Amino acid sequence: MKEPNTASGNGGTDAGAETKGRWNPYLVGLGIGVLSWIAFGLVNQPLGISTALSSVSSVCALPVLGGEGVAQNPYWIKNPLKWDGGMLFLVGTFLGSLLSVLVSRTFRLEKVPVTWSRQFGPSTARRFAAAFIGGIIIMYGARMAGGCTSGHGISGSLQLALSSWTFFLTMFVAGIVTALILFPKRGSTTK
Repeated sequence: MKEPNTASGNGGTDAGAETKGRWNPYLVGLGIGVLSWIAFGLVNQPLGISTALSSVSSVCALPVLGGEGVAQNPYWIKNPLKWDGGMLFLVGTFLGSLLSVLVSRTFRLEKVPVTWSRQFGPSTARRFAAAFIGGIIIMYGARMAGGCTSGHGISGSLQLALSSWTFFLTMFVAGIVTALILFPKRGSTTK
C-alpha cells in the first residue's frame, strides 16, 4: 500500500524522513470513502473529529474550571463527553497513525520538524507557540463552521452539502495561500 520514495533516483535509499513511508493517495482516498460508508451504515453518523476533540477538552478544563464550571458550560452541555462514533474516530485516528509510523519504521520524536526548522529556525519555544496558536485558530474555525476537514471535507461533501463544499473550497484556498506565505519557493527566479 505504501509507495517507495523514488525522488532521489535510487529507489528511496537516500530519502529524507519527510518523504519516507508515504501512502498511495488513491488507495487512501478509496479507504476513506469505504470508511465513510461503514460509519454511516454502522453508527449512523458521519466521519468527524472536531466535536469529539472539543468534548475531550472538557477534561482538560476540569482543573481550571472545576467540575461545576464544566457542567454548567453551554458548549459542553450541548456536546458532552461520550463514547460515540466521533470519539471512536478520534481514538482510531491516533491509533491508526501510530500503527502507520510503526509499520513504516518512520516513528521519531521531534520537537522541531525539519521543514519548520529550515524556514523558521530551531527554536522549540517558537515552534510550540506557533502550534498552540494555530491549534486554537483551527479548532475555533472548525467549531464556528460546524465541522472540520473530516466532518465537512469528507462527510459533508460526500452528501453534497453546500455548506461543506463552501468550507472545503475555502479551506483549500486558505491552505494554499498560507503555504505560499509561510513557505515560499526558494531560489526561484523569473526571467
